[in-house]
Amino acid sequence: MEYDDPAAQLGEDECRRLLATVPVGRVVYTERALPAVLPVAFEVAPDGRLLLALQAGCAAARALDGTVAAFQADLVDPVTRTGWSVLVHGRADVLREPPAAAGARGAGVCRAGVALTPELVGGRRLGPSAGRSPADK
Repeated sequence: MEYDDPAAQLGEDECRRLLATVPVGRVVYTERALPAVLPVAFEVAPDGRLLLALQAGCAAARALDGTVAAFQADLVDPVTRTGWSVLVHGRADVLREPPAAAGARGAGVCRAGVALTPELVGGRRLGPSAGRSPADK
């Protein structure tokens, strides 16, 4: 299967809407001067912050606290090779108190310990091209 232009840019509003539709993403941060990637449950708070389900005292939360981090979430169909991916950059902070209001997934689901405040938000929609070679049909 050929792909002419396999990805199209998504607007920030669409990216934020898509983030609220999946429960797990990956937080990217620096640990011992090396890049680290950790899958994590999350939810989008009413104020737009990403609430990451990390215990406040865990090593990842300590490494994230007060730093700039990246977060990626996506939904891809491996059969059709279609879907989307959103990447967020922003400041991460350990929450000293639990969030007052639960996000879209309801109370107690996420149990956030770290909040990521989005500063740069972008994404791409993946999809096959309309023009396939005759061998792929």
